[in-house]
Amino acid sequence: MVKFDRALDFNLPTGQSAFLWGARKTGKSTYLRQKYPDSLVYDFLKTDLFIEFNRRPFLLREQLLAKRVEELEHPIILDEVQKVPSVLDEVHWLIDNKGLRFVLCGSSARKLKRGHANLLGGRAWRFEMYPLASMEVGELDLLKALNRGLIPDHYLENRYYRSLAAYTRDYLKEEVFDEGLTRNIPAFTRFFDTLGYSHGEMTNFSNIARDCGIDAKTVKAYYEILVDTHLGRWVEPFAKRTTRQIITKSAKFYLFDVGIAGYLSGRKLEKPQGAEFGRAFEHFILMELVAYSSYRELHFPIRFWRTKAGREVDFVLGDGEVAIEVKGSRRIDRTDLKGINAFRQAYKPSTSIIVCREPAARQFDGIAILPWREFLSNLWGDEIIR
Repeated sequence: MVKFDRALDFNLPTGQSAFLWGARKTGKSTYLRQKYPDSLVYDFLKTDLFIEFNRRPFLLREQLLAKRVEELEHPIILDEVQKVPSVLDEVHWLIDNKGLRFVLCGSSARKLKRGHANLLGGRAWRFEMYPLASMEVGELDLLKALNRGLIPDHYLENRYYRSLAAYTRDYLKEEVFDEGLTRNIPAFTRFFDTLGYSHGEMTNFSNIARDCGIDAKTVKAYYEILVDTHLGRWVEPFAKRTTRQIITKSAKFYLFDVGIAGYLSGRKLEKPQGAEFGRAFEHFILMELVAYSSYRELHFPIRFWRTKAGREVDFVLGDGEVAIEVKGSRRIDRTDLKGINAFRQAYKPSTSIIVCREPAARQFDGIAILPWREFLSNLWGDEIIR
């Protein structure tokens, strides 16, 4: 069995509890069991525990108070905690009155928020786990990663397409429908299908609503479900200075994994070339930026910039300090620099980068043209943004 050395730094001081969120199968449970092998674990995916603790959440308190002191020295892990919201009141009491530590692990806080569950009022730090990042994989196969995605099991699975199909079905059934996050199952299923063509593009709620046969307000609510269940994120437009020429209202939505996005769009990449490869490559670089920002606890904004004339920069980091354009080609020429040069002229970023497949790094007129492996090495080496 392949073990990945995850980049998440999950070290809790004495007395500190934490939430660990993330989409299904990103490796949260495996990570926690490896990090805390001596911890007590309550896995609410087990039907008997789920039923018993939903009926009698006080059992958690009674069972833990009956444990030996040495059994409670390590954080107590509650897996899939969103399935049993009422147990969080007991957790709160045990933290405040007995000084116990907990790691509360789950794939969605939406049910907890909607049910006004106890989110512990600042008593627990918040962490998030993503699919595999390049520095966790080692010698990453780019085409393999773009086709299979970087959910650990999918990246390792030769019959990955079946796994991707099963994942999307399981997500719809277990995460959305069974948890009651929406009542209109046919409409949400149609909406989910639209992600195949709308993913990574500027989002028009009215157009998607028309395709799904629902109103725009419902479409917005469906996107909120995806965000709350860690299935995707918004990338907002960058507009430090608002003008009529800059697009400021239409955000882009990206799914959390490049393989899932490829499955929904029917994409199968045979070679590292073409528009489909370019879109997948851009998505892959975004998820590296997201993971780096979170794991290093920098939490810098990641936005895009686009003019109405079509000049665009894929990713603008921070307050405009770093501009990144992603190109899937092996050769970058002057025409590829139009967008980033327009941004440089308007905002004077300290760092401008073209991420591409050229064989060697070079500088051109103040722009760093970097092979993708070198860019990722620099990113995780803390050389891109601090």
